[in-house]
Amino acid sequence: MSIAFTLAVIANIIPMMQEQSALWIGPLALLPIGLLLVTGLTFFVLPYGAKQRDVGRIGG
Repeated sequence: MSIAFTLAVIANIIPMMQEQSALWIGPLALLPIGLLLVTGLTFFVLPYGAKQRDVGRIGG
């Protein structure tokens, strides 16, 4: 996913240097970075969910 983001940024820079920017090229980098955000937040929250499940098993 990070490779896709890097390629999207490079694909965004090239038209900017040539002054031929199309409207669809700008948001092109937002799709991979959005997916990176969602997966990163998911991996951030997973340990907290596992702790909650463990507390429920021990306390119940």
